[in-house]
Amino acid sequence: MNWWAALSERLGRRRPPLLHIATDEGTGPVVILVHGIASSSETFRELVPLLVPRHRVIAVDILGFGESPIPAGCEYRLEDHVDSLAATIRALKLREPFILVGHSLGSLIAARMAALPRTRASRRTQVSRVVLVGPPVYLSPNDIGDRWVRARVSTYLRAYDFLRLNKEFTLANAAIIARLLPKGIFELTERNWTPFVKSLEHCIESQTVVSDIATLRVPVDVVYGTLDAFIAAGTMTVIERMRHVTMHRVEANDHLIRPRLARALARVIDTDTGAEADTGAGPEAGSASEAAASVAPPGAAPVARLGRWTHAPSEEPTEPSP
Repeated sequence: MNWWAALSERLGRRRPPLLHIATDEGTGPVVILVHGIASSSETFRELVPLLVPRHRVIAVDILGFGESPIPAGCEYRLEDHVDSLAATIRALKLREPFILVGHSLGSLIAARMAALPRTRASRRTQVSRVVLVGPPVYLSPNDIGDRWVRARVSTYLRAYDFLRLNKEFTLANAAIIARLLPKGIFELTERNWTPFVKSLEHCIESQTVVSDIATLRVPVDVVYGTLDAFIAAGTMTVIERMRHVTMHRVEANDHLIRPRLARALARVIDTDTGAEADTGAGPEAGSASEAAASVAPPGAAPVARLGRWTHAPSEEPTEPSP
């Protein structure tokens, strides 16, 4: 493709729609929060108050969800989500690098955005650190050697396929779940059905998060609950072995950012910026880096202990007896 054709193609592309900024509060190091699928910025309702005293906290609604645009004809590929997030951040005209926090699908968006090549045009979207919360890591079953992990991942992917192909069933059950949670935490309706099914298919069922994390040249923290039903046992192993990744496993927490996980997450974020947070972890809680140095085995990703929550590498799957 010659330069004229490349320029014409670039000019012919639609500008990515800007996302709705639901929260922009506080002063200090900037933290940008990106929620997951079928949700909104309300995902971080427990976290924002813990960060605002020491940070400028910006929470967005991702493309197709919350109060953000639902563009006609959008395929909701990871690139579509990242382009809109990057355009929104550029519009903020930030002067300093920022911490990018993603939850669930938002963690896949955050990892891909942080993995993009740094250019002069992207100087206002410079990520200093990535925090991934409850990342749904699903390698292609063909790339998984362990047969038990492969079987688990295949089961998850079949379940997601079923949800996409059975609209009435999915919407009916989503309505029941939504009534049990605070407003905005889980929203799946006729309005955002298309963003949901396309994001599920193009971003979660078919993903590149492992390779995106592997290419990152900034520190990465992965925070997840031991009761997270969207994390298949054994799928975190490949990420845990990356030297620039620190794993934080929060006991007795599921996929949602409940108060316990929010306090642990705030402490992870504050560790990097030097802020001293009172997250209720108790006086025995030291810095994550000190804990990592004391308990991480040689050659493994660092492990952090945050107060009474123990954060350790997930257990290797045990093959049952035949």
